[in-house]
Amino acid sequence: MKRNQHVLPHPQGGYQVKADGADRATKRFPTQKEAIAEGRRIAKNQKTELVIHNKEGQICEKDSYGHDPFPPRG
Repeated sequence: MKRNQHVLPHPQGGYQVKADGADRATKRFPTQKEAIAEGRRIAKNQKTELVIHNKEGQICEKDSYGHDPFPPRG
């Protein structure tokens, strides 16, 4: 099953890449930039969506690398 990847702040500092519904992080990084790069790589490989959260945990960006149900016009 393909699951979207989330880049979230880690409770003990830094950022983590975590799949939808996972109990544990796939990987932890010291910076958000590194976590985004890994999350993007996984999402492209699995053709899923990358969901980036800010330091407060709110979604600030989404990138789709799979079947987009709402593709942009034009």
